[in-house]
Formats: sequence, C-alpha cells, structure tokens
Amino acid sequence: MSAITEQKCPCCGGAVNFDVSSQNLKCPYCDTEFDIAALQQVEQNAAMAGAADNVNWSTQSNGWSAGETDGISVYICNSCAGEIIADATTGATTCPYCGNQVVMQGQFSGALRPDLVIPFKFDKKAAKEALKKHISTKKFVPKLFKSDNKLEEIKGVYVPHWLFSGDAFSNAGFRATKSLAWSDSENNYIQTSYYDIYRSGSLRFENIPVDGSTKMPDDLMESIEPFNINDAVDFNTAYLAGYLADKYDVTVDDSYSRANERVKQSTSDALKGTIEGYDTIEVINVNMNIANGNYKYALYPVWLLTSKWNGKNYTFAMNGQTGKMTGDIPTDKKAVLMASAIAGTVIGAALYGIAWLIALM
Repeated sequence: MSAITEQKCPCCGGAVNFDVSSQNLKCPYCDTEFDIAALQQVEQNAAMAGAADNVNWSTQSNGWSAGETDGISVYICNSCAGEIIADATTGATTCPYCGNQVVMQGQFSGALRPDLVIPFKFDKKAAKEALKKHISTKKFVPKLFKSDNKLEEIKGVYVPHWLFSGDAFSNAGFRATKSLAWSDSENNYIQTSYYDIYRSGSLRFENIPVDGSTKMPDDLMESIEPFNINDAVDFNTAYLAGYLADKYDVTVDDSYSRANERVKQSTSDALKGTIEGYDTIEVINVNMNIANGNYKYALYPVWLLTSKWNGKNYTFAMNGQTGKMTGDIPTDKKAVLMASAIAGTVIGAALYGIAWLIALM
C-alpha cells in the first residue's frame, strides 16, 4: 500500500492509506474505508463549514422632519442618567427604571427617528388587573403580599429595538451517533458508530429584534416576547401622547453582534432539523453569509409596574400589545418547606407500600 499524505480519517483522525485491493482509502487504525471522491468532498465541506462568517449590514439614518420634534421633550434622570422621551405636555415624572423622583426636562436632540411603532393595546387599568391576576395564580407567594403589596408606580414605556432582516446562507458541520445494544449470557454490549454530517442552505429572516436599551434588563424584555410586528405602523409622534419612550443607548453598530448570534443560531437549528435517524446530533461548526442585510428602528410597548412590600420594590413588566406579564415575586419559604416535607412523606409512604407488597410475595 502507498501512503497518501495529509489525508485524515474523519472517524478517528488518523492518517489514511490507499488500499490497492479495494482502490479506496483505508484507515489502518479503525479499518474504515472511504471512496476518494467522497473523502475529498468531506474535506471541502469541512473547510466551508469552518470558514469565517461574511456579514455585511447596510447602514442608513432616518432624520426628523422640520418641526416634528417641537412637541417632544427629553427627561434626564439624575440617578441612572437614563434619557426618557415624552410629549411636551408631560409634567414632572419619575424614572420608570430606577424610580428616582428627580427628573430634569431638557431639549430633545441627537437620536434617529423611529421607523415603526407598535401601539399600546392595553391601558393602565388593564395593566393593574393583569398584575393582580398574575400574582394570584402564583404558588408559594406570601398571602400578605397578595393583599398588602402597594402599587408604587406604573408607566407605559416604548422600548427601543433594532429589527434586522436579510438573507442568510450557512454551512454547518455536525457529529452524529448511532448506538446498537445487545447482550449474551455473559456480557452487555453497546456499539456506537460516529458520522460526520454536513448541511448547507439559505434562510430568509425578517425583523429579528435586538433591545436597544441597557436600562431594560434583557431577561425581563425577552420574557414578555414575542411582539407581533404585523401590528406595527409607521412612526408618528402622536403615539407618544400619554406615554414615555426610552431613548436608545445601544447603537445599531453595537447591536450587530447580537443580531448575528440570533441569525446564526436560527440557521443552525434549521439545518440540524433536517438530520434524522440518529441517536445524538452535535453541532461542530457553523459559518454564515448574510446578503441584503438591513435594519429598522422600532418602538415596542411595555408597561412597567413597581410594587412595594416589606420595604422592598418588586418590578413587573407587561407586554403592552399582548398582555403577557412577568416579574419578580417573593416566596413564602415556610410554604415551600412544608410542600417539600409533604412530598417527601408521600414518596416515603409509597416506597414503604412497595416494600410491604414485596415482602408478601
């Protein structure tokens, strides 16, 4: 046999040799045979899947029309330095994020004009009722919290988001396994076979959101998703009447990496979903190219509610479009311990009953 340099076995990584009898490449370590053309294709696929991403987003800037910002003011929080946009009729207010009472009114400037806005579909009364229902349905909440918690603040806020769209083409490499188990009179056996699988494909994505506010916790914002972008309308300052709008402090340039991660994860999941018939599937590498990439700037409606109990503030967020509610709720530790003790007693009684039945057999 004559050696073929720089050819590696995809199964074990050993150097493969050319086998004269089969006219194929053969690994002397794991005895796996490969068709030469097939092995070359595997190496090409691996190189493509391991290549660097090629991502280009088109840039654009939407300015405000003359006189459009005349009725808009910006409130700068002295505590967290957050900039909140509101209509000129809004009086002294509090910061919806930190609750600070000292908020200064200033001249609005220095921000892109939003392209889209999803209007509020739930009013303040509906938000209050949703909070009561949300608390009442939770287990292990102190009874006094349900009855005595005081709603300190409720604010309707438009949270800034960057929405990314484009065409993604991805190459991905996966490692899959199949296992076969059998037994004889002496031993149990498991034989595991490993497979290198490559997939490529394209995916069109629309309006992938990236939160443009550092003051709005990402986990809180993501927990009230999704928002239905089909309800979005062209931005008009009239939608700000009676509400606040957070001024973005995460630029679109700083949001590219997060958008790329979400696109990459979506394409990887889509390609992985085409693989069937294996026991396990592991992602090895993924690369993507994005073409026709563009973004829009949108405002999402959120109700922020602050409740106070036992000297501590609890913050809740409600999707102003769908009504989905989430937030931090105190836990009655005694109730949790009691429930755990009861569960342990039930399990212990069940095990005792099983042992008793076995003893009778």
